[in-house]
Amino acid sequence: MRANVGDRVVTHGRTVGAAERTGEVIEIRGTEEHPLLVVRYDDGHEVILSPGGDTEIRHVD
Repeated sequence: MRANVGDRVVTHGRTVGAAERTGEVIEIRGTEEHPLLVVRYDDGHEVILSPGGDTEIRHVD
C-alpha cells in the first residue's frame, strides 16, 4: 500500500457501529516494504500508523 504526503487516510471501524477515522498523511517513515505513516486525523490527533486491511488510502491529485 503506497501513500504520499498529503494523501487522505480512512481507517474503517473494526466492529459494528465503530466510526471511521479520516486524516491526512503528513510524513512517511519506515521502509518501502513496511511503511509507517504519520497521520494527522481530522480531530487533530497525530499517530504513527502501520496500514492494514482496515485502512484505505485516497490519493490526492
